[in-house]
Amino acid sequence: MSQFQPLPGGSRTVIRNRYALIGPDSHVPSVLPGWTQTTAHILISPAMGAGLVQTLLVLGDKASGTGNTGEEQHFHFVLEGSCKLNGKNLTAGHYGWLPPGTKFDVQSSGAKIMRFAKRYEPLAGTKVPAVFFGDSAKVAETPFLGDPHARLRGLIPETDLGHDFAVNIFTFDPGATLPFVEIHIMEHGLLVLEGGGIYRLNDDWHPVAQGDVIWMAPYCPQWFIAKGPGPTRYLYSKNVNREPRALSLNPQG
Repeated sequence: MSQFQPLPGGSRTVIRNRYALIGPDSHVPSVLPGWTQTTAHILISPAMGAGLVQTLLVLGDKASGTGNTGEEQHFHFVLEGSCKLNGKNLTAGHYGWLPPGTKFDVQSSGAKIMRFAKRYEPLAGTKVPAVFFGDSAKVAETPFLGDPHARLRGLIPETDLGHDFAVNIFTFDPGATLPFVEIHIMEHGLLVLEGGGIYRLNDDWHPVAQGDVIWMAPYCPQWFIAKGPGPTRYLYSKNVNREPRALSLNPQG
């Protein structure tokens, strides 16, 4: 047995109150209504305290999925293979965003899709954006806080206040880091697309690698350093563009 393989019953996967790290070795398959020849791995959900659902969909050679987003918005990112989303041809690196109340139809002869779903929060006087599609390779990278070795691609236009949810790709050159320990109201769902490094989550430090999924609750301290030898890329979501709602401490008030 290789020294790098986990012992029987061991795994890098950990679930904490404020974060979770889920390795590919811990994926458990599920079947979802409306989907055929599709294996769903529900990786992040409200069952763990999250405000979003992040699902890895593995589609077979004659797979399909139909339904309605309901009160949620859906973001589909194609990891491998190809599919049609509401008639639009998508291949690896392509994506599509569906607003609430939208019928969806996915057809594929083989693909892996990471789907983010979050309840949409309307903003008075602001129109809900329309369905849109994109190719991440055609989205320009911008240095993060001026660092050319840590770069962002914004896949959902955050400048449109109709959007309350953002999905980005973060690319780090070997040795690059987040510039400081971040603590913020935004919640993250994350997938490591390639590479790896060390992630600080709360007061813990974890090695992360391609295929790992991370959930970070609001105000979970977080920091990352990429290890190389090549670049590290991860796909992640965050809530944006909405005022937090105050809760009354007086139940009679």
